[in-house]
This record gives sequence, C-alpha cells and structure tokens, in this order.
Amino acid sequence: MSWSPHVVVACVVERDGRFLIVEERIAGEMRLNQPAGHWEQGETLIEGARRETLEETRWEVEPTHVLGLYHVDPPGLGYGFLRIAFAADARCERSELALDDGIARALWLTRDEIAASHERHRSPMVLRCVDDYLAGVRYPLSLIAHL
Repeated sequence: MSWSPHVVVACVVERDGRFLIVEERIAGEMRLNQPAGHWEQGETLIEGARRETLEETRWEVEPTHVLGLYHVDPPGLGYGFLRIAFAADARCERSELALDDGIARALWLTRDEIAASHERHRSPMVLRCVDDYLAGVRYPLSLIAHL
C-alpha cells in the first residue's frame, strides 16, 4: 500500500486586519480557503505560492516567512494534503487577469468573519493558518532549501 500526499502551497495575506480568502466551488459547494494550490514541477515553493495566489485572487504577493507545514487527511478522499503555508505581503492587484476555473471571487475577511463561516472552510487548515499568523508564528524563508 503506497501513500502519497498532495503537496500544496498557500499564502496568508493580511492587510489592515483583513485576510485574503478565495471563494471556490468544490464538489458543487462554495467553500472558503486561502489562495492555495498544487506545487508544480520546475518551480520553487515560493514561486508556486506566488503563482497560486495570483491565479486565484489576481493579487501579486511576496512571501516573507514560512508560516508552517500542515497535514490533513480528509475523510473518504483516499489521500491527504501537505500544505506549506507562507505569510506574504500584498503588492498589487492585477484586475485585468481572469481568476482560475472554479474560483468565484477573492475576499478580504477579518479573523472573526473567517471563524464565523467555519462550516464553509475547505479544510481545518484555513482558520489554523490565520490563528498561527495572528499568534506571530514565523520561520525564515531560508528554512527551505531547493538543492
């Protein structure tokens, strides 16, 4: 039996007390998540985090720190996810770009608004990442070495 989690990159982006969140359609239901997606071959984790955030929100961001590594095995899915989450600064919105398929919109929500919508979270990582960010969890980007 082999087990292979999907590796995803995500960005927690805070601006004026609000966090950049995507509303996306998953299995016919609208869910909330940080901008996140699969890490692709040929890119660094930081490049993947920038790309996914731009594709899903139209925002150019710059990762500043590693926020953490998060693992979840969703029930009934048959595989899990390993999320490498970054704290990132918003640089500029690129409103001329189209959002990725399945993404309805990007939102700026407070921590309380995110917590109040927990039943719509794509995974328990959504609120955990925000709470870790607010608790000051930060690791240097140099933690990651691509050899």
